[in-house]
Amino acid sequence: MGRVSADALKKTPLYDAHLVAGGKMVDFGGWCLPVQYGGILEEHHAVRNAAGLFDISHMGEVFVSGPGARAWLNGLLTNNVERLSPGECQYTFLLNENGGVLDDLIVYQLEEERYLLVVNASRVGEDVAWLRVHLQPGVTVEDQSNAFAGLAVQGPHARAILERFLEEQILPLHNEIQLVEIPNMTLYLARTGYTGEDGFELFCDARHAGELWRQILALGAKPCGLGARDTLRLEMGYPLNGSDLSPERTPLEAGLSFFVDLEKPEFIGRARLLKQRKSGIRHRLMAFKMQSKAPPPRAHYPVFKNGRAIAETTSGTLSPSLGIGIGMAYIPVEFAQPGETIEIEIRDRRFPATIEKKPLYKKTL
Repeated sequence: MGRVSADALKKTPLYDAHLVAGGKMVDFGGWCLPVQYGGILEEHHAVRNAAGLFDISHMGEVFVSGPGARAWLNGLLTNNVERLSPGECQYTFLLNENGGVLDDLIVYQLEEERYLLVVNASRVGEDVAWLRVHLQPGVTVEDQSNAFAGLAVQGPHARAILERFLEEQILPLHNEIQLVEIPNMTLYLARTGYTGEDGFELFCDARHAGELWRQILALGAKPCGLGARDTLRLEMGYPLNGSDLSPERTPLEAGLSFFVDLEKPEFIGRARLLKQRKSGIRHRLMAFKMQSKAPPPRAHYPVFKNGRAIAETTSGTLSPSLGIGIGMAYIPVEFAQPGETIEIEIRDRRFPATIEKKPLYKKTL
């Protein structure tokens, strides 16, 4: 993330709303998005204790439909699309031939042979091109990203806010999606989340984004930016595409084999993953926590064990909930055990850290 001229960046339909709310805008993968409004700590705690509202309009919305859409998608994605029923969704991966992660995404089954893929903003063009290269007769791929806006309501009060907004309509269960009709607006309402809290995503016509944003804020949600999103997801050990996930790393190395069905007869990258399962992996994406009040770690900091460089961090931040630095790195498997001590080099000094089991933050009841 960096500050550049907004004129050179893509803007979501909520750009003006962010300026009105005092958003500090930054470059995020070519998009002009708010990193924070009043402050990252305040926004982080709002999501942990009440409700935050995020603009996710930069994400891509790709519709797949037609006879054979289910079988075709199942041959491209790692999770088992055959297990879905209309109204359900699952987290999954799009891999290259070598098993590396091109993108992590959510696939929603809308109807019997109609699906919505919500993909990462930086990957929309590449994902659509990849899908079309492998397209089969009768299957249609439509990139509707520019026509849609997306908002995410996250936090323990998110459900109550959405119930008031939708006037007591039945909300979807976790990992479900439904089409919602409200006055002057039709939208998709999903329930997945990326913060460790209860979370809902609303995908609507881009023309209605501003009104939707204002109504949800009026019901008590706090506007939140990329900074809080990053601290929240890192406390949970959730990976970020382009940082913790990349074409050079497989889902098995990322510790995400739960979302890979190797019993399926075919999907791109499967052969490499089968070999990895048989021979074992050499590195695993692990979470760590600093042992002292060290400066917060960031991405690409060297990781040491017994005086030898063994890795570099993929993500890092100061955890508002824990009050200490946290991060993730691909650690050699011989050291990838909770309780193992490592060192993170920060500004030419090495600070002790401990490999931890995910999530790093555990909510107390």
